[in-house]
Amino acid sequence: MSNGRRRSHLRVPSLVLLAISLGNALALAGQNGSRVAAPPGGPAFEVYAIRYATAPGYPVASLVAGADPGRKIDIPFMIWALKGRDGRTILVDAGSYKGQVFESWHLRDFVKPSDAIGKIGLAPKDVTDIIITHIHWDHVNGVDLFPAARVWIQRDEFTHYVDDAGRPKDEAIAPDDAAMLAELKRAGRLNLVDGDAREIIPGVTVYTGGKHTYASQYVVVRTAEGNVVLASDNIYLYENLEKHLPLGLTGDQAADLRLQERVLRLASDPRLIVPGHDPAVFTRFPHPGDGVARIK
Repeated sequence: MSNGRRRSHLRVPSLVLLAISLGNALALAGQNGSRVAAPPGGPAFEVYAIRYATAPGYPVASLVAGADPGRKIDIPFMIWALKGRDGRTILVDAGSYKGQVFESWHLRDFVKPSDAIGKIGLAPKDVTDIIITHIHWDHVNGVDLFPAARVWIQRDEFTHYVDDAGRPKDEAIAPDDAAMLAELKRAGRLNLVDGDAREIIPGVTVYTGGKHTYASQYVVVRTAEGNVVLASDNIYLYENLEKHLPLGLTGDQAADLRLQERVLRLASDPRLIVPGHDPAVFTRFPHPGDGVARIK
């Protein structure tokens, strides 16, 4: 989500694209290379989507290009937890809990992210790493709830949005979040990732290519069931993928579509691609429930 309730800081191109079915998208993925299976052996993680809030009545046209402007849905705000067998615990994004932008959204059913992870038996001190997919408030603002964690973000994302003094260089990032990221860098806790297809932690690889923000990233996780893709806001809804439609709020529709084709190759199965704000995540993966979905 951007800092605005009903608008993006990015210009939406006027191009209208022809929708294709998920079956056609899968065929296209096959033409461009075989889908990647999970490598045998090595670290494997359990993956959980955890809802920490809901935004009621959000316009689908902001999520899916060309959608009926009158259509609205209640969208979950999520973080994702990766539980490793070696005791390593990784969050993909950190949610939000404070600040002017957070307050302006009037979110429903809010649970502080540091409390929400308790539903899968985790405490804030257990989190060893946080991977920030992009700098929007609902993904980065809660980093300070996890004081022991190392934080990973794309170098180009950080330098595009945050200056040397910790001030925002673009309105897409909240001033408090820019200052927090700069302080993490000074403290030596910020790991700047140099580009695409980087295995930053054994079993966890980050990819770039979407333009939800300047250098947003998504995460591929090795699990016992295969490679899970945590798309975050690079794919808002299953509908984007199934109809091969770009984001409603985007800076580059063509980049959105290329990303969709790529994640279909990276995932061991299309059902293991997890979008960033789709309530259907919790019906497609209903267990263990109570705002938590085990992706398997």
